[in-house]
Amino acid sequence: MEWYNEAPAWNVQGDTIHMTSGSKTDFWRETHYGFIRDNGHFFYEQIQGDFVVEVKVSGEYQQLYDQAGLMVRLNESTWLKCGIEFVNGVQQVSAVVTRDYSDWSILPIPENPHAIWVRVTRRSTAVEVQYSLDGNDYTMVRLAYLTPVETVNVGVMCASPEGNGFSMKFEKFIIRSL
Repeated sequence: MEWYNEAPAWNVQGDTIHMTSGSKTDFWRETHYGFIRDNGHFFYEQIQGDFVVEVKVSGEYQQLYDQAGLMVRLNESTWLKCGIEFVNGVQQVSAVVTRDYSDWSILPIPENPHAIWVRVTRRSTAVEVQYSLDGNDYTMVRLAYLTPVETVNVGVMCASPEGNGFSMKFEKFIIRSL
């Protein structure tokens, strides 16, 4: 795996990736806020064709928009990020699809669970985002067009747009070709 904007602190122990995000980091393009940010942290590998990627995510979310999850990325203007985003003191399942402009959807999760599982399935040009509270029963939160390009970068991401960084861990990260 390799880095796009390496996190200031990270390590891999077995099947767990520990990470701390940097201050004022994000992935976003234009919509609503009028700015472009491409300085979040992304630990990835290149994947060709259709795939399923899954990970269990937990974090010490503290500041507005603290986020951790999965990313599928072609380049700076075509990507998907999804996972948990901390909004108004509540963990939200979040999905942002960007094709020149970012769009954002969130779904609050009651009682701020210790961890969630996130899954992205790519079939042809489409990506499906799902989450689970137990690692077994998944709920779809997003189905979107992303890109017809065969080879994309796939991995874990994190960012702290408003805060000074936070710690998180990614467990059981796996990519399976379809």
